[in-house]
Formats: sequence, C-alpha cells, structure tokens
Amino acid sequence: MSFLDETGSDLLLGNEAIARGALEADVACVAAYPGTPSTEVTETLSKYAKQTGVYVEYSTNEKVALEVATAFSWSNLRAMATMKHVGLNVAADTFMSLAYQGAVAGLVILTADDPGMWSSQNEQDNRIFGKFAGVPVLVPSDPQEAKDFTKKAFELSESIGAPVLLRSTTRVSHTRSPVTFSPLGENVRHGNQRKGTFKPDIVRFVSLPGNAKKNHPKVLERLDQAISFSRNHELNRLEGSGKIGVITQGVEYLYVKEAERDLGTQLNILKVGMVYPLDKELIVEFAKQLDVLLVVEELEPFLEEMIKAILYEAGLSVPVHGKDVLPRVDELSYWKVRNALESILNIPVTEPRIAQVPSLPPRPPVLCPGCAHRNVFYMVKKTERKSVKPSDIGCYTLGALDPLKAIDTCIAMGASVGLGSGMAKAQEERVISTIGDSTFFHTGLPALVNAVYNRSKLTLIVLDNRITAMTGHQPNPSTGITASGDIGAHLDIEQVARGLGVDYVKSVDPYDLQALEQAIKEANEYTVAVIVAKQPCALLRQRQLQRRGER
Repeated sequence: MSFLDETGSDLLLGNEAIARGALEADVACVAAYPGTPSTEVTETLSKYAKQTGVYVEYSTNEKVALEVATAFSWSNLRAMATMKHVGLNVAADTFMSLAYQGAVAGLVILTADDPGMWSSQNEQDNRIFGKFAGVPVLVPSDPQEAKDFTKKAFELSESIGAPVLLRSTTRVSHTRSPVTFSPLGENVRHGNQRKGTFKPDIVRFVSLPGNAKKNHPKVLERLDQAISFSRNHELNRLEGSGKIGVITQGVEYLYVKEAERDLGTQLNILKVGMVYPLDKELIVEFAKQLDVLLVVEELEPFLEEMIKAILYEAGLSVPVHGKDVLPRVDELSYWKVRNALESILNIPVTEPRIAQVPSLPPRPPVLCPGCAHRNVFYMVKKTERKSVKPSDIGCYTLGALDPLKAIDTCIAMGASVGLGSGMAKAQEERVISTIGDSTFFHTGLPALVNAVYNRSKLTLIVLDNRITAMTGHQPNPSTGITASGDIGAHLDIEQVARGLGVDYVKSVDPYDLQALEQAIKEANEYTVAVIVAKQPCALLRQRQLQRRGER
C-alpha cells in the first residue's frame, strides 16, 4: 500500500509513523536539522513534499528550524520542528522564550532522545526541558502511538496556545510495527501549498521585559488547560487492578507488560502519555489503591520525583520505588524491569537468560573505503604531530581511532573551532581543527568569527564532502539542493571564509597528498587559516557512478 493512502495499515518505523501523523494533522511546514534517531521523520516527509504541498526544510541548525516552524505557527499554519535530543540544546534559547509567547496554529517540537547513546555524545533526558520551559510533553510507547500522539500534540498545542514537546526515543523511533491510518488532512490530501497571515501583537510577540512579565502567568494557565485536555483525550490510561502499582511511560510500558505476563502477577498500571504536566488528581486517586508503587522510566527520575512530591502533599505514605531498583543510566530492558518488579514483590530475582555467543574479534567502526577524510587525517598526523587537534561531530570523528589517531577532542557541533580558538590562546603549539561542511554552517561560523576577531593561531580544515553524510546524505548549504529536491543556493565555503576576514583560504583535493601537505604547511604562516578539503562522499560518488552505469 502507499504511504499516502487514506485508510488501511502499514508496517512503519516510529519516525515514519510520526511523519504520517503530521500529514493526518494537516501540517503545513516541517523544518529540521538531521540527527539520529530523528532523521527519518523529515526524510519521509521530503519524499512526499510536492504531492502533499507541505513545505519541508533542512535548516542550517535546530534553532533556525524551530524559528522557521514558529513563523508558520504564528502565521496560523500548523508546523513541526524535528531534531535529536542534543539539537534541543541548540534551539533552547528560542524554545525557552517561545513558551512565553506561545503558538497560534499547532506547533510541535519533536525531540528524539537516545538512551544508551547509540549515536550520540550524551543521553540527556529532554523531558526535563518541558518542565524547564513550561510546555506539555507527550511520550508515545510504540509506532501506532507515535502517529496518534503526533496528531494529538497538534490538537493540544492549538487548544491551549502553546508549543508541545513530543518526546520519542531510539527504541520507538527505530522500531517497526503495524500502524493503522486515519484520513489525511484536507490540505495535504489535495496537495495545497498554503500561505498564512501573521497578525502582529506587540505584547505577545515582542519579548520586552515588561511584555514577558505579562506572558509568564499565561504559561502556567496553559499547563492547567493541558491537564484538562489530557483527561478529555485519554492521554493517560489505567489498566489492571490490585495493590501493586506501576506508573510508567513510553517503551518502558511494553517492558512492564512483558514482565507482568511472564511473572504471572496482576499489576495496577497507570500509563502516562502526557508526562508533563502530571495530572495530580489522577496520581493521588491511583496511589490510594496501592500498597507499593514502582515508577518505571529510563534515565532521570523525572516522574518519580514529581510523584513523590504529589503524594507527600496529599499526605499519602505509600512506598514509592524507582531509581533505587532501576538504573539511572543506559536504556531499560525487559530484564531490568522484571528484576525491579521481583525486587519489590520480594520474590527471587531471576538471572537474565541471555544467549552466550562465541567471542568474536572486535570490529570497531572505520571510515568508508575511499573516504577522502582518511587522506586529510593521514596528512595532519604526518605534518602536525605536536599540534592540538580538536574535531567535531560527524563521520570524521572516527579519525580519533586506530590507525589514524588524528583527533584529540570532540564535544559538540561546532566545538572544534571554539576549542581551537581557545587552545591557540591557552598554549604555544599550533592548533589544527577539523570540521565537516554541514557542521561548519550549523555552528562553526560564530566560532570562526571569534577566532578571526581575537587573532587565534588556528588552522581549520573543512572536510567538504558536499553532503550531511553521517545521518544519511541529507543536503546542506554546501550541496545546493533543498529538502524537496529543488535547486537551492550553493554557499561556497571559500567565499564565506574570505568574507569573514580569514587570512589564508585555500581549496585542495585531499586525494592530492602533495597539494594537501603544502597547504597545511603554508597555513602555519598565517594567524587564522581555512583549508577546504573538497571531495564528494565516497558512498555518494559510488552511487552516482552506478546510476550512470560506470560501475
């Protein structure tokens, strides 16, 4: 069946289900910066952008993506911004103020968290951002709920006039299961490209201190309205009966159900779909039935701490367990949840039955065969042994591993340039930083301006493979192609660097080792130098050759 069918069901990834939910909600705009595990949402929507009339954009970073989506919402058109969990850090400045100003048409922010750090530098719990900003947070447990909650997130946003955080995790985003369709939105069905109207409201939309002071109480009012919405739309669900209670959410709910089945125990379960704000009355009435309560959630004790405070204020003394029997790090699993239940039920803890496999040789990840980044790191290591070598987020981070070992640091997007600028001031050795083309435009530019302004002795090598490779070959300003496949502006990195006042700018083919070596040596004679190592991604080039029948 087709992804755009009006009815029926299909086997979808959680991210594909979120994309379908957005189409059923009649979304007008989806803006994103790609990042695992969120990427497939925008990839899916970009395939159907022209058929559905939805404006789909790969923005230069997550802050810009949120601002683009906000512009559509304030123009009375439904919009969504998608990003991985650390992307919300980049968007946080806008996100925190946006909570005060609110939404006009539905505005949903998808944050795809990564417990276990399958493809991330940390496993921060972005539910906390919802409480921090004062916006509702919905957490689906499977692809069907991912679709349904996406639609409800738009409805909730519009109902209360606030942005809504839709929080997925890797195990929901990258799980595939049957998803039942509902009809597409009216405009999406007919492929209507929409234009809205922005109605100025100085007090609401201009965040002067006096205006912000008036808008803050409205944040709290919207949270109260969100609780009423959750009751009317059954975002939270009660199951089972008995004196043994479990409050849970997300994919953790599925682990609880499996453990309940295998232990043969009747549990009284409250599945929380809206994890913030919590429905205090629901929590209290649920807890009154119990002898003991287990809170099952990955990462931070977000629900647990709020539930304990709610029960304390209500004068209830039911024992509450959570992070005393469950880990605060890494993903949860069936066995972790089962063992926690066994612990509070005072029954023998079962040893996990995990199949033993023969010891296999380690296979660490490596840069692809033919990848031009290998040449750059080889030459950096050869010519700059004493230099400090900050790098960045991308497939090129693998340059830190054997046999290259040409990277000393990696923190976050764009940090190679900021760290490099600081390292150049903190010690004597020349600093040579590496950054990808997409990351350069994402957050590298302000740091490069800083290096030029403060005269840091820094060589920056931009690994320009003309694509955002690590997340699956999405376009970026260096590519010159938009998310929907149209021709966009091509931003030349050399020209950008010269425009920022960089002393030495040179493009080289990294396959030409002699020219690359000469450029690195020449760069050392200047204060700030930018070398653009231009060579298309080897995988992309191979596909192009195959399409032309040349390989």
